[in-house]
Amino acid sequence: MRVLLIGANGYLGRFVAERLLADPAVQLTALGRGDDADVRFDLATGSPGALTRFLDAVHPGVVVNCAGATRGGARELTRHNTVAVATVCEALRRSGCGARLVQLGCGAEYGPSQLGSSTAEDAVPRPGGPYGVSKLAATELVLGSGLDAVVLRVFSPAGPGTPAGSPLGRLAEAMRRAMQSGDGELKLGGLGVQRDFVDVRDVARAVHAASLSAAQGVINIGSGRAVRLRDAAAVLARVAGYGGALHELDAPPPQVDHRPPRPEPDHAAPVSYPYPDGCGSWQQADVRTARDRLGWRPRINLEESLADIWMEAACRI
Repeated sequence: MRVLLIGANGYLGRFVAERLLADPAVQLTALGRGDDADVRFDLATGSPGALTRFLDAVHPGVVVNCAGATRGGARELTRHNTVAVATVCEALRRSGCGARLVQLGCGAEYGPSQLGSSTAEDAVPRPGGPYGVSKLAATELVLGSGLDAVVLRVFSPAGPGTPAGSPLGRLAEAMRRAMQSGDGELKLGGLGVQRDFVDVRDVARAVHAASLSAAQGVINIGSGRAVRLRDAAAVLARVAGYGGALHELDAPPPQVDHRPPRPEPDHAAPVSYPYPDGCGSWQQADVRTARDRLGWRPRINLEESLADIWMEAACRI
């Protein structure tokens, strides 16, 4: 099976590439903006015609799109998350390769949900910020394209490679600084939100399964269990061996802020950061469709994901 992977250097794309390369039946070609891509191409600025010519030359059976942006203003998010996907869909329609498209969406497309509920694929999406809107628009483009396509709505990815600016990344960095300076207590804010964390390696397994399946439409990829950030912080402290006290700062309900993050000083005081996905205080995936249509279940628990996040943070100078 010949697979074209777009965004192989991204947070999720790296693990998708590893998973696909481990399959001896897969011939993988990576397309992206970096120098180490097999073919350099910028979806946000490149034309559908140029991409079509490449598709006709490589003739993949599957195209996996892991490319996109999670930060920036509405214009940048639209360019990288929506316009880029429009380019992929149009190129596939023009091409004679007949490739199947596996698009990575996100749980932020759903927006806030009711406390205690599990969000299924038939829920009406109401994204709470520009990021979710840009990803939802991409999903609608894929679903309306007439292509053989599936959209995997990934909830909150965790594990190795987790960006330092993400909520779990910030927790690990704050703990590293506390241990390095010998602080006996760690003050953290914004820990009341609950999210469905799924390990990036399980996400890669889902992409692999979707590439081989005939499933179409939207499929949720998550653990099926919401975890409070406060509890994740306690697990992180245990795997890190941090024996100090964790104190949660009082904070108002999280509000969405899509402004680019400002640089932090090396010894910044702990502050409360809003959870950036615009999904309010609760999100939990209904993952029965992934089980039934892909034969996929998450295998890696949150403690292992957090241990890998901590190992990377602890090695950071």
